[in-house]
Parts: sequence; C-alpha cells; structure tokens
Amino acid sequence: MAVIAGQKTASSGTSPKNRLTRAVSLGFHAVFIAYSLLCIIPILLIVSVSLSDEKSVVNNGYRFIPEKFNLAAYEFLWRDIGQIAYSYKISILVTLIGTLLSVIIIALYAYPISRSHFPHAKFFTFFVFFTMLFSGGLVPWYLVYVQMLDLKDTLASLIIPLLMSAFWVLVVRTFFKESVPPEVLESAKIDGAGELRIFFKMVIPLSLPVLATVGLFQTLTYWNDWFHSLVFITDNHNISVQYLMYKMLANIQYLSNNPTAAAEIARAGGMFNFPSETVRMALVIVGVGPIIFAYPFFQKYFIKGLTVGAVKG
Repeated sequence: MAVIAGQKTASSGTSPKNRLTRAVSLGFHAVFIAYSLLCIIPILLIVSVSLSDEKSVVNNGYRFIPEKFNLAAYEFLWRDIGQIAYSYKISILVTLIGTLLSVIIIALYAYPISRSHFPHAKFFTFFVFFTMLFSGGLVPWYLVYVQMLDLKDTLASLIIPLLMSAFWVLVVRTFFKESVPPEVLESAKIDGAGELRIFFKMVIPLSLPVLATVGLFQTLTYWNDWFHSLVFITDNHNISVQYLMYKMLANIQYLSNNPTAAAEIARAGGMFNFPSETVRMALVIVGVGPIIFAYPFFQKYFIKGLTVGAVKG
C-alpha cells in the first residue's frame, strides 16, 4: 500500500511544497499584472483624451474610448513644430551626454571609496554623505554657476548641475564593496594589472546591473528636468522640451482664465477656441514619448549584466 501511495504521489505531479510554491508564484504574477495595468490604464486614458473632441471632453468628461475623434490638439501643437523639434534636440543631446558623464563620474568616485586599502575612504564617503544633508542654498548655488563658472545660456548649465548624485554614489559604492568578488580583483592585481585596468576590465563588466540602474534613473532625471532651463536659459530657443511644455501649459491656463486676452490673440490671427483640455493631454504624450524607449534599452543591459557578472563557484 505504501508503494502504491508513493506511486500515486509521484504520478500526481508535485508535492504539497511545490504546489504552495506555484500558488505563491501565481499570486506574485497576479499582483504584478494588476500593478502593470494600474500603470498602463492612465496612459491609455491620456491618449484617448488627447484624441477626443474638446467639447465632448468638457461636457461629458474623460472617456477611455473617444466619444468623438478629433486631432485638434495635435494640430494646435503642430503650429509650433519648429520650436518643439528643436527643444527635442536639446533634451536628447543633454540627456545622452549628461547620463554618460554622470555614470562615469559616479562610478569613478564610488570605486576608490569601496576599496578597503584606500586610506582616505572614510573621509570621502563622509564628504559625499554630508552633501545629502546640507547645502549652501539656492542663491549661492546660482551665483557659482552664473558668476564663477559663467555657464548662463549654455548647454553645460543643463548638464553639470545634475552630474553628481550622492545617493547613487553610495549605492554604487555598496555594490562594489559587497557584490564584486575581492578574489577576482586580487588575482588581476597579482597578474600585474593596475587600478585603472582593474576598474575598466573587471569592475565595470561585473557591475553592469547597478550601472544600468543608475543610468536609467539619471536618464529620467535629465529628461524630466525643466528647472535648470528656467533658471539658466534666457534664450527661449535653447530650452528643453519639458520647460517648453511647462510654458505652453502656463500660456494655455492664462488664456483659459482670460477671455479678453484670448480674443485679442484671435483678432491677430491666432486661434480663439483652442482645445485646452485635450492639448494638456497631448503635451503629456509629446513630453513622455521618447523616454519610453529608454526602458527596453536598459533592460538589455540588466540581463547582460546578470550574465557577465556571474561568478563561477
């Protein structure tokens, strides 16, 4: 009987432990599917509203399926396509250069303070941690970049202020210290490799997951930045796309609350019944569109980092 029971247990598929594991796995999948839907549904709603007729949105509210299809919001944005395209160019250039330099600088700072034999590791770790707690204030910060560094109205003013992140320095330092096998570094040193060669040939390939994470978040930081364009750029032609969207939203809000000003613009040859609600949603689509392509790009490096960073036991 015991043999038959054992055969039935084996032929029935899995043990209770495995069934519990499968149930937990299905539960996790359900939770993440629900969370993904909660992230996707608002985007679908924004796309639907941007393609809807302005009057139907004002009268009946937002709908997931446009009650009346209309491209007036995108036609309104097309009137300023030259400035939008140029601002896209500025944002893409700043994001690419800034993210690359930021990852390099953060990794170069984090590597020495992660090495136990570096005599000043504690001092420089405390130095970068101190900047997370205290700052000189907005006015001294502005004077340093404008008067000392003379970066006003330059693309460097959109890149340099965001290059260094104390938080990511500490995260990368911890990864270097805990996840990079010291035996690998010691063997490379015994073979005659210098610190720079160890860093670029050994540490960087083993640290692609954390560097890809830093790169992704720095990409989002640079792309979503509008404050530095507001502070440092007086030539409206060289502003980022996010600040351009901010200005357009502010102008739409002003014209919506001031019919007299809107009427004057209409007499001068502009639009009077401009689609304010749908344009807001169209601006979101225009501003967020390109950054979506960054996620699959960095996902590839997540997977590559996990395989390259594997250490054989």
